[in-house]
Amino acid sequence: MSVELNHTIIHSRSNRESAEFLAHLLDLEVGAEAGPFIPISLSNGVTLDFAAIPAESITPQHYAFLIGDAGFDLALRRIREAGITYYADPHLEQPGEINHHHGGRGLYFMDPAGHGMEIITRPYGSDEVTPAAS
Repeated sequence: MSVELNHTIIHSRSNRESAEFLAHLLDLEVGAEAGPFIPISLSNGVTLDFAAIPAESITPQHYAFLIGDAGFDLALRRIREAGITYYADPHLEQPGEINHHHGGRGLYFMDPAGHGMEIITRPYGSDEVTPAAS
């Protein structure tokens, strides 16, 4: 049986603000409102459905996005233009820097609801050498 993630709900103070924030940075389209949700579709078919809930009910989560080099450059430019603080590390101790883990580039930033966002150009472990099969 094949299993794929189809969609996930992301809690936000304002579903439109959070959806438009991420869509702008990652050069994605905001979908039509569907009930309480504002969706963004990713290239692998997964939909992020942003839902507005009271701010005190939001539990910060972490979302990582694998993007190409051109997409990373565009996102980094938009992050800088918007004055968003970004970090090379998930502990937010290296502001204004990017990392070069796994043979690529990555950075972390916060969205308007306080979720930790990460963009990377190479999957974790992709720079590891795979042993030859015996």
